[in-house]
Amino acid sequence: MVRQAGGGVTVAAKGRAPGGEGRRGMVVAGVAVGVAGVVGLHRAIPNSPGRVGSLVESFLPWAGVAVVLLFVVALVRRSGVGLVALLLPVAVWVQAFGGLLLPGPSPDTGARELVVVQHNVSDENPDPEGTARALVAAGADLIALEELVMPALSAYENVLRANYPHHAVHGTVGFWSKYPLAEAQLLDIKPRGIAAGWSRGLRAVVRTPYGDVAAYVAHLPSVRVGAGGLASSPRDESARMLGDAVRGEEVGGVILMGDLNGTVDDRGLEPLTSQLNVAERGFAFSFPAAFPLARIDQVLARSATVRHIRTLPATGSDHLPVAARVTLDPLQGSGRFAP
Repeated sequence: MVRQAGGGVTVAAKGRAPGGEGRRGMVVAGVAVGVAGVVGLHRAIPNSPGRVGSLVESFLPWAGVAVVLLFVVALVRRSGVGLVALLLPVAVWVQAFGGLLLPGPSPDTGARELVVVQHNVSDENPDPEGTARALVAAGADLIALEELVMPALSAYENVLRANYPHHAVHGTVGFWSKYPLAEAQLLDIKPRGIAAGWSRGLRAVVRTPYGDVAAYVAHLPSVRVGAGGLASSPRDESARMLGDAVRGEEVGGVILMGDLNGTVDDRGLEPLTSQLNVAERGFAFSFPAAFPLARIDQVLARSATVRHIRTLPATGSDHLPVAARVTLDPLQGSGRFAP
């Protein structure tokens, strides 16, 4: 800036308004603290009206993107205050999700391990045979499928039977296994208000080389996001029914596979996640297949560790298949997992 000063000319450097940098730094710092609070204290977010808490929890890992954006803003603005403040959300996010970024452990040939594939194949899948062949190529021991409808069901049965001679189908969910099944039966998880004939659950006992394992396959009701927020009451009720069934399960080892229409951070699935182990490694966002934003296809376990979960290549479904490695734990004194 140039201005006249008496008989001469004074040149003054053009600069920022006093305190401007500090104010901008405080804005970045304030947003950073807010992001850390959302990630670390998400259970404190009220779920009414509109189940906003569950909605936030469905996309919680994406808070990491907000942290990256704030980092860029702080660099551009050269805000030391903002950069220091960002250490808080980074630490909180890494504590919550950092472990999922680590590579899965190398396969242990001596481990009591099962490879499990879970896939909502879509009732509008134009290529059920191709989808079934892709699932076989994953080399799984157990395969759980949802949205099975005729005539596509016959295609899945025809392709899978050579590698998976043991299977059970109830309603629109099915289960295929390399190992013999016992006690395969319908599992009633139909919430109130849904018409009769809705059947999306089954339970079977798998005679694995390591002992009996109770396998559950479930497709919980869909949730919808609208002007009133997240509509998840039927899903939450079905999750409570499924949780009650798992709680009463007498077989020590349990593997639950299914399209649960919720992430493991969503409090609506707490009846399940409070008593079942979730994956230790891998994000495996599975839905929607065209641009995956969340993993709503889950593999959970009791008396077992879900070591790693990953997505498989896209099929004709609007979901991506997920594959998980599950290591069974011996139950002391029960003999259920005796080799």
